[in-house]
Amino acid sequence: MAVNAKKIAVYVLVVFALYVIITDPAKAASYVQIGFEGISDAAKAIGDFFTWLANGAH
Repeated sequence: MAVNAKKIAVYVLVVFALYVIITDPAKAASYVQIGFEGISDAAKAIGDFFTWLANGAH
């Protein structure tokens, strides 16, 4: 039962993404940019943390 719910959730998400892309491409591009900025910020924070550790954690 949980597998079917997961498949339905993925299907709904894909349909919503396609709807947003088709109806408002500029907004879809904005969402993608926000996502990539978030990933970039997270990677930078992880890098800063490991640099801090490598420098003796002080």
